[in-house]
Amino acid sequence: MTTSTDPSEGLARVLADIRACRACQAYLPHVPRPVVMVSADTRLLICGQAPGRRVHESGLPFTDPSGVRLRDWMGVDEATFYNNPRLGVAAQAFCFPGTNPKGGDYPPPARCAEMWRPRLLAELPRVELTLLVGGYAQDWALGSRAKASMTQTVQAWRDYAPDILPLPHPSWRNTAWLKRNPWFEAEVLPYLRQRTAEILAT
Repeated sequence: MTTSTDPSEGLARVLADIRACRACQAYLPHVPRPVVMVSADTRLLICGQAPGRRVHESGLPFTDPSGVRLRDWMGVDEATFYNNPRLGVAAQAFCFPGTNPKGGDYPPPARCAEMWRPRLLAELPRVELTLLVGGYAQDWALGSRAKASMTQTVQAWRDYAPDILPLPHPSWRNTAWLKRNPWFEAEVLPYLRQRTAEILAT
């Protein structure tokens, strides 16, 4: 009996298990629909917080206004975002957590990241840059290295380079934040676009 050494087989097993996961069924107001988009060639990994309602319906990450803004930040078009295997998306939680009474989404449940992220990331050894999108993703991935607030963590982006880049969430709800923090567009976005172009062209 021979053992396969194809690294893509291990990743395929993890992805199949993630997509079949129903661990949060009792906590969600809808049928779980895990959304993840990675390949064995992923070199730039986008780690957001959790899918929104539109992503839950489409089954593809960032098929919403947040995705439009994120792609603009990265300097990539929609075709590149969804078809270049060097670019992957694996949020902290893979399923839409539902909408709270105030109209926003509930926070991503920690149980999802605890269950799946170590196993998934172990199958993505080629990742060169991870974008930590939003405070929840930053707190989970950085732990004690995260600053006291999302703003402070993003301001300290040079401390995490070159393998990690913290970003605010590209939601329209953060439009006022972007206006209050012009340094983000002036300093962080040129670096993000340069790194993205370099990695996708490798």
